[in-house]
Amino acid sequence: MNAYAEFARAFAPRLDAVLFETDSGERYTYVDLERETARVASSLVRLGLQAGDRVAAQIDKSPQGIFLYLGCLRAGLIFLPLNTAYQKGELGYFIGDAEPRVVVCRPAMHETFRGLVQPWMTLMTLDEHGQGTFTDALAGGATTFAPAEVADDTVAVLIYTSGTTGRSKGAMVTHGNLVSNGRTLRDYWRFTDGDALIHALPVFHVHGLFVALHTVLLAGAKILFHRRFDPAAILKDLPRATAMMGVPTFYVRLLQEPGLTREAVAHMRLFVSGSAPLLLDTFTEWQQRTGHTILERYGMSEAGMITSNPYVGERRGGTVGFPLPGIEVRVRDGERVCATGEPGGIEIRGPNVFAGYWRMPDKTKEEFTADGWFRTGDVGQWSADGYLSIVGRAKDLIISGGYNVYPKEIELVIDSLPGVVESAVVGIPHPDFGEAVAAAVVKAKDSTLDETAVIAHVKSQIANYKVPKRVAFLADLPRNAMGKVQKNVLRERLAKDFS
Repeated sequence: MNAYAEFARAFAPRLDAVLFETDSGERYTYVDLERETARVASSLVRLGLQAGDRVAAQIDKSPQGIFLYLGCLRAGLIFLPLNTAYQKGELGYFIGDAEPRVVVCRPAMHETFRGLVQPWMTLMTLDEHGQGTFTDALAGGATTFAPAEVADDTVAVLIYTSGTTGRSKGAMVTHGNLVSNGRTLRDYWRFTDGDALIHALPVFHVHGLFVALHTVLLAGAKILFHRRFDPAAILKDLPRATAMMGVPTFYVRLLQEPGLTREAVAHMRLFVSGSAPLLLDTFTEWQQRTGHTILERYGMSEAGMITSNPYVGERRGGTVGFPLPGIEVRVRDGERVCATGEPGGIEIRGPNVFAGYWRMPDKTKEEFTADGWFRTGDVGQWSADGYLSIVGRAKDLIISGGYNVYPKEIELVIDSLPGVVESAVVGIPHPDFGEAVAAAVVKAKDSTLDETAVIAHVKSQIANYKVPKRVAFLADLPRNAMGKVQKNVLRERLAKDFS
């Protein structure tokens, strides 16, 4: 099935209805969506792209960026969204690994990408207002386009996830993955064509691009489209919205607004939180302040959404609820299934699970069990009545403000700094971001390095959300008898030092 064709079949009765109302006053209907995605699809095919070719995009959030994504699905092309915080070194790897035929970037990044693309790649620009050479290229595109015929297991999107070795992996998400997960969420969270969703999430990862968008398309609903998160603007939209999806940081910052009252959210039916752990204090304060209980769920790039607290029933703080319909979840310690309350590795199976890692067959094989379950790398445990709690993450993954941060990548950058003997990076609790990146550094005896210098060096090399918020200098890193750095000990120490 072509995912776009399935979306279009669902919203067909709503063609004249508004899909997007933007924060700048623009309105786009489903008719506009059909026309603009056809122009994208036909223009890319006119450039010579064929089914399976990749289209990379590092662009600011805009309706035209959404049309680009959906047009790629319509044409059977593989869309590659790139975080707008990625810098030259990171982008060079993605372009070299995915080998996209077309790259669309922000105007400010044009010169950077010129040094990264190959002669056979087409480079175009698109700004947050929907203008650029990409828009110019659409001028002659046809306004009708029959969706490409693709199988359920045809790759639709490449989502790159960082690895503990520093080498990112491209998760191959299929058309079938997108449709099955979107339908499940639409039904489980009871979205209808009467809903209006506040969408202030970025659209370069699964939360904003898949969860918030596909659910709406499959319901024929409306999106109140915010290019970025602004608490005052969100508060202004609450009275005409019915639902909101956000990361914990959204809720923390909204709670700081005096205008957040029960009256302000009286029209709302659903608040969803994900991409990072929601602190129990935030969960409770929101409940007391608004009378609404945030619904927390659990997902990942490789599988979309996996579990969710119930729409009807107890939404339990500190948990991510139950497996979604059609999705199996088990918790194991090695080959042994864990008992209630016992932590273990979370493994999953279902139509939402990705096809594997791009050009990494050995890594793909390694991450699946012999009986076909995907190892998520997260550690969880079941309650007696079936709620799943995420109690840790294998390989020390940090989730800061909804973004995945892998310590090894940052450690390599810090270790390259003259005067550094070694470093270790951990996540420590943070009231706004859920977790903050913190680094412990052992420096040479004659080194004059300080916290400011280390942070500046890292900031010049990688995306800002990966940069340590604090740096501690230690004489030695804590190690066990085997010489392995004890990150649990280090995490406790830094959390105490920086509290």
